[in-house]
Amino acid sequence: MTRSAPILPDVLAPGLRVAFCGTAPGTASARAGAYYAGPGNRFWLTLHEVGLTPILLRPAEFARLPEFGIGLTDISKTASGSDQEVGRRGIDPARLTAAVAAASPAHLAFNGKNAARAALGRPVDYGPQPERIGDATAWVLPSTSGAARGFWDIEPWRELAAVVR
Repeated sequence: MTRSAPILPDVLAPGLRVAFCGTAPGTASARAGAYYAGPGNRFWLTLHEVGLTPILLRPAEFARLPEFGIGLTDISKTASGSDQEVGRRGIDPARLTAAVAAASPAHLAFNGKNAARAALGRPVDYGPQPERIGDATAWVLPSTSGAARGFWDIEPWRELAAVVR
């Protein structure tokens, strides 16, 4: 689905330790009006497992993330569905750069290679990247989506958490 208004609002504020960037809200997230709401998505569990949140939050609690120094955004704010369904619709690296520059988190972590490739315009590997987006160090992490389960590895998430904490 594509529309002009953002499907989910950015959760970005000054002073964040890290902001996470996905490609676009999945179908379940768009329907729920909450980030990472798909039943197979490991995002919330992973944040807690690697120590970025002291409690296990539910998707509906996404607006609480700044309490823990964490923000959220997507490279496409106007499309939803799987990465394959979204394709290039709504992909807006300039909007992402402006939003991240305004909030100035210490790190911007892409939740999956598709979001990172769309933002950085090149093939990527997991881990820290040479580019900065605004003042943020860019990271690429394995996607927490259930659809990407075959590529799942929590270790890059642990590496980021060790730097962010």
